[in-house]
Amino acid sequence: PPTPIMTPSTIATITTSGEAPIPPPTVPCIIFENLLTFNSAFHFEERLRLLETSFYEYRQTNPFADAVSAIPGIVHQYMDQQMKEAVREAVQIQTDRLQDSLQRENDEFLRNIDENMKKVLKELVKNQVKEQVSRILPRIEESVNATLKAEVLTRSSHSSRTSYAVAADLSEMEL
Repeated sequence: PPTPIMTPSTIATITTSGEAPIPPPTVPCIIFENLLTFNSAFHFEERLRLLETSFYEYRQTNPFADAVSAIPGIVHQYMDQQMKEAVREAVQIQTDRLQDSLQRENDEFLRNIDENMKKVLKELVKNQVKEQVSRILPRIEESVNATLKAEVLTRSSHSSRTSYAVAADLSEMEL
């Protein structure tokens, strides 16, 4: 006896009921033999070969067949070219925008550096001037005082004034 075929419905029947499984009906070999006879009766393979041959002959005799069959390739090539151009333009626009943005950022950065350098230099010069003045100022004061004393002494020796007048001149010069 042939082995029964297990279909999903057979499996469901076996698992859900406690009864003995009922095997599915067997398919007699006669049906398969009839199918082979049916296929050979209509000559499907031969008809397919004839159809392919007549299509090939049609393509050979019809002058527009190659042109029509080339249209999808031409359209595909055109679409590829259009897409490449559109992508190239989009990339160029985005690149230009990014370059403009980066240039603005760079200009701003350089402006900030310039301003900061000016501030730092101004502060350095200010500190150096203070330092130089504090070092030079005592010498300037000494020189001015010496010059004033010399002037007072010169005036007093050339004039016939009294020592009171010389003392007054000295005190006036120091103020």
